[in-house]
Amino acid sequence: MTALAANLKSSEALSSPIRVMIVDDSTVIRSVLKSWISETSDLTVVATHINGLRAVEDVARSQPDVVILDLEMPEMDGMTALPLILERKPGTIVLVASTLTRRGAEISLRALTRGAADYIAKPDGVIGLKSAEEFRRDLLNKVKQLGLRARGIRTRPAEIAAPASVSTAPAAPAAETAAPKSALLPRLRNYARGSIPALVIGSSTGGPQALNRVFASIGPAMASVPVLVTQHMPPTFTAILAEHMTRAAGRPAKEGENDEPIKPGHIYIAPGGRHMIVAKSGGRIVIRLTDDPPVNFCRPAVDTLFFSAATVFGPGLLGVVLTGMGADGAKGSVAIADQGGNIIAQDEATSVVWGMPGATVAAGAACDVLPLDEVGRKVARMLSGGRL
Repeated sequence: MTALAANLKSSEALSSPIRVMIVDDSTVIRSVLKSWISETSDLTVVATHINGLRAVEDVARSQPDVVILDLEMPEMDGMTALPLILERKPGTIVLVASTLTRRGAEISLRALTRGAADYIAKPDGVIGLKSAEEFRRDLLNKVKQLGLRARGIRTRPAEIAAPASVSTAPAAPAAETAAPKSALLPRLRNYARGSIPALVIGSSTGGPQALNRVFASIGPAMASVPVLVTQHMPPTFTAILAEHMTRAAGRPAKEGENDEPIKPGHIYIAPGGRHMIVAKSGGRIVIRLTDDPPVNFCRPAVDTLFFSAATVFGPGLLGVVLTGMGADGAKGSVAIADQGGNIIAQDEATSVVWGMPGATVAAGAACDVLPLDEVGRKVARMLSGGRL
């Protein structure tokens, strides 16, 4: 394909609305989601269905870019429909929806291992809830970003987030031209040598799948360091995520608790709905949980953890920024790097959305930009004292 043809194809893909299918057995949910999506000029609803069977039968005809798929429905549930939708229309982005319950979290995380791109947790009775606007914003942002990915359109890294004390909305994505990728990346930093006191990881969209693969690689090598993770997730979901990480790493993983001393060889995950930071207390390094306002519309926020870790651990701290929307973690990564730490960012090709790692690279914080599997191997080598 010539450059002109590629640009014309990209322009056409951008000018036409992202096609969305809604699959939910609730008439109210279908109506609300359709209304929200129809109010957005760059999205359009091409079909709505009451169960997975009808979605499977229609997906080839309707040709959606994104399917919002409820997981618990009569006749055919979402877990059964998911692989059939991907088989009937390969390349479709499936965003699974579930309730804020333990069962909902377990099913959602299992769906991610079977091909779903991301999940969204539905508040009970969307209409009239204080959380409705937050749910609406999150849903539309994910559908737009994932829809662009379905069409093979790259987006520029979001504008770098405001300081951690300020809550700002992520910038809207903009299509990139066909410039060589190397021309789009700033110069990488040199690795700082020295012992590693801790590992901090930030992730969002696509993060559960990415974390699973990273921890499978680094579990045997992390005996001497604590690992702290912020994954953008609601309450309940983070507790289930910790269970998954325990199995992946073969190391203890749990939600962080307030005033809990951190231990080498343990994984601490920020609880959904609360910021997690580290602090010094009586000669020990402990976890602190806060209910401070969201940062970058996120609580927990990656920047919050990274800023505190840079201050407490100083030189040698290793940070990893994995797939995710927006720019959360970029400023915190700069703080880690400026304190003599090292930052590794996941590359664009293996990211579900190259927002957070892309913004980190654009901020000039990264020492390396690596495919997901290489991220795990690199971190394992570093934790084991191997070559940089």
